Order: sequence, then structure tokens, then C-alpha cells
Amino acid sequence: MRNFLIFFLLAATINTANGQTKHDEAVQLGRQAIELMESGQIDASVELLEKAQKLDPDNISFPYEIGYAYYLGKNYGKAAKVLKGLLDHPKVMDRVYQMLGNAYDMDGKKDKAISAYEAGINKFPNSGMLYLERGIMELMAKDYAKALWYFEKGIEADPEFSSNYYRAAQIYLISTDEFWGLIYGEIFINMEGNTPRAAEISKSMFDVYKSEITFSGDTSAQVSLSSSEINMTAEDLGQELKLPYGLMVYEMVMTVSLLSEKEINLASLHRIRSRFVENYFSMEHDKKYPNILFDLQKEVLDAGHMEAYNYWILRRGDEEEFKAWKEKNEEKWDAFHNWFREHSLMMSIDHRFYRGQYGE
Repeated sequence: MRNFLIFFLLAATINTANGQTKHDEAVQLGRQAIELMESGQIDASVELLEKAQKLDPDNISFPYEIGYAYYLGKNYGKAAKVLKGLLDHPKVMDRVYQMLGNAYDMDGKKDKAISAYEAGINKFPNSGMLYLERGIMELMAKDYAKALWYFEKGIEADPEFSSNYYRAAQIYLISTDEFWGLIYGEIFINMEGNTPRAAEISKSMFDVYKSEITFSGDTSAQVSLSSSEINMTAEDLGQELKLPYGLMVYEMVMTVSLLSEKEINLASLHRIRSRFVENYFSMEHDKKYPNILFDLQKEVLDAGHMEAYNYWILRRGDEEEFKAWKEKNEEKWDAFHNWFREHSLMMSIDHRFYRGQYGE
């Protein structure tokens, strides 16, 4: 929340040579207000922000921050009143709708919160944060299918906003279609890096591999990462059959990639995941089902860094095994990170992945 006003103040500092003394004074008051707000002095912060607003009345950042200050002070009614008054502002942004919905939600007005998020989505259809907030409302109501719809729409509309991948991965990784969680989760880790949320997803991904890949004896292995079934009717005969991706592509490639493995740990998962990439491309699934994550994995594999990459992605699954590997492979680890700085996964509207790309 702090980023918006801080960015404005930094930009304003660059332009202080224009001689607009009232504008400059408003900027200074804004800086002081931020410091007061962050130290918990809400009333004093609001007082300075109101003075700044009078000096620069056309700037939406000051009333927005007043609303945010009231929100921090748990005066949700006042926060909502201030933020609602900004909806017709010519420079209204998606954060206003987000914070208005949050204020309503914290005030126990769930329906008004939903209406605020929906209005925001209508005005800002590419706002990942608004899809996130709307999805969380469904998540709290335990309507996981609806929550997923909003999270995945957020991924589609705003691929650079990481939190929707996080939420979608959380749900899929405890569903019967875990493979979507493995894909979204790994994209999220690539975007987020080394954060507590990334650590959580890393552990969940490892646990899914561990529980859903099983071995019977020396020659039999079973993969259960998709709930899809093939259902054919008489009308399907003679037509091109659309096969479920999870069952007929992802699980099939994963099963082939288990060759000679007998257990699941970080070392075996490195081998399995490496073979998965090799098989996915050698079977030319990338032609019909392109995936920016698998493209990245192939690039990592071709560059010789797949081992370090796999241990990084799944490190939280077995921290002792990861620590032991890292101590023996410091050069590989450092080489991977040096290389990865220039080859990390970059998301954009032209370079993205969402489940709907496969027609599912």
C-alpha cells in the first residue's frame, strides 16, 4: 500500500524545480504523513494529509492515503466514505476499489465489498489485484470453484501479478487435479523468489510429488495428478476426440519419466523432472500445448543448470537433503544463480500461461 504515495512523492521530487511552492509543500507534508502513519500516529497523519490535499486538491494520492490511514486505524466506516468519494475522480485507480472493498469487508459488509470489487473489475478488467480480492471472498465462503475462476481470470488478465498464481496453486495442490498446482506453483516460485509464500508452495509441490507418485515392486509406478476421465458418446465417433490434457499428456509424460526410479526424494525428482522436459519436447507436445514454464525448464536444462534449478524449486520439501546437496555443490549452485539472473522467467501479456490456453 505504501508504494503508491511513495512513488508519487519520488516523482514529485524530480519535478520540484518548476517553482510550484504549494505543490512542493504538499509533497513535504505527504512525506511526513507517511512517517507518522508508519509509526502508528494515524490522527496526526490524517491531519497532514488533509493539509496536503488542500494545497494540491487535484491529486488523488492524498485522499486515497487518508482513506488508507482510517483503514489502518480500524475506522472502516470513515475509510469507506473517503474512498467511495474518489470513484468519480478522473484519475481513480484500481487500488481505490480494492481498498474500498477491503474496508467494507472488515466492516462486516460482505455484499458491499463484493460490489466494490465487481465495479472495479468492470472499470479495470486487467487488474490482477481486483480478481484476487474477489476470489478471496469466494475462498472465505468455501466456494473453491468460484474462487479459482477469479484467480485464473486474474492470471490471464494480469500475468505479472503473482498472488493469483499463489492462490490458484494453493487450491489445485490440495485438489484431484494437482498437476495444475504444480504448474502454477512453479511459475509462482519463479516470480516470487525466496519468500515465505514461495517456501510454502515449494513444500506443497514436493508433498504432492511424494504422495501422488507411488511405486509397487521394482517395475510398477503409478501417477495420480489428474482426475480427468475420457467420456465418449456416439456423436464423438468419427470426430477428432479432444483428450484431457492432465490425463493424456501430463500424466502420460510423467509416467514415462519415472523409468528406473523406485522412490521420491529431491535427487530422484531432479532426474524425473529432467526426463519430463526431454520427453515433453521429444514427443512434440510443445507444438500443441506450448507452455512458457516448460520452455524455461528446457532452457535451464540445455544450459546445464537443471540440477540446481530443481533443488531450488523443491528445496523446502526436504531441507536436510537440500542442505547436504548444496554443501557438496556450491559451484553448481553459484553458477546457476549467476546464469539465472539473466534468464529468469519474465511474465507479460504476450508471454504468459493460464489453464484456458488449453481449452480447459
